Amino acid sequence: MRTRPSGRRTLAIIAFLLALVVVSLGAWVRLSDAGLGCPDWPGCYGKLVGVPEHAHEKSAAEAAFGQRVEAGKAWKEMIHRYAAGTLGLCIAGLAVLGWRQRATRRPTLELALLGVVVLQATLGMLTVTQLLKPVIVTSHLLGGMTTLALLAALVLRDGRGFRPATNTNIGLQAHAIAALATVVIQIALGGWVSSNYAAAICPDFPSCQGSFSPALDFHHAFTLDRELGITASGTLLPASALTAIHWTHRLFAGVVLLVVGSLGLRLLAHRHSRGSGLALLGALGLQIGLGIANVLLQLPLPLAVAHNTGAALLLCVTLATARSLLNKEKARHRQPAAGFPRRFNELNTESAR
Repeated sequence: MRTRPSGRRTLAIIAFLLALVVVSLGAWVRLSDAGLGCPDWPGCYGKLVGVPEHAHEKSAAEAAFGQRVEAGKAWKEMIHRYAAGTLGLCIAGLAVLGWRQRATRRPTLELALLGVVVLQATLGMLTVTQLLKPVIVTSHLLGGMTTLALLAALVLRDGRGFRPATNTNIGLQAHAIAALATVVIQIALGGWVSSNYAAAICPDFPSCQGSFSPALDFHHAFTLDRELGITASGTLLPASALTAIHWTHRLFAGVVLLVVGSLGLRLLAHRHSRGSGLALLGALGLQIGLGIANVLLQLPLPLAVAHNTGAALLLCVTLATARSLLNKEKARHRQPAAGFPRRFNELNTESAR
């Protein structure tokens, strides 16, 4: 007996919402300096369930692992891991369902998700064992965003009543692709800011350290193969390198504002795409506002986490908009009925001629 597509889509929606929670929890863990709350993986001080809290447990854990147990930070890390593990099970379920229904639709997205989850688990382990190496932490963040984007694409693919935008032209489609690319690049730059703890190096806005041309060290700023807080040669990472990381992210936000904002305005001009335009401009405005507020208010934890969540939402809205514009032609063709083998639909088409 085949699983109904509606059940698969329900699971996809649950996984998408859980992925959004996991992305936010990851930011919460990272920004509250709890990334090394557990020195081992996948457990915490040797425990798969819970963390050392009682005095005798803490003493044994500190003797075994050689570091002080901070139960609060350890719980933050384990809550994130439990949520990520649950998400992994949901994605595994989607892969199984997609494979079982491969006669009606290729399970490309489901299998891609499964591969990304395996990679994410590996990066999660390396984040701990490599002591928050920036390139690994940033890759882990991008992996989480990729998981979220693939789940959004899966939900959109299986959605009912999907109607592509009208009046689509090649220029608008290219604009949508450019908008999606700029959002992805900006998320990567934001991850690099966060993983290097460079968010607070410029405490003013729109200038940085009272200047629009602060001292910048791009060489050390964007050297990928180095440890946290030090250069590739082992010296302390200079403040000018942190400034370059922050300033690059801030300047590229202007590019995102221009490219994504102009796409939203173009969509507002068409009646059938007005909703997409409003959603895009709303997500963009929220994210820009959160970024400015974080600088002016000196990075309060709730706002910093919200900024990460806002980036995830902007990515999903931009992806949905691009999909709507790029799938206009595909939507015109009749899709095979869910639950029927492809060969039945081919025979049905032949008899209708």
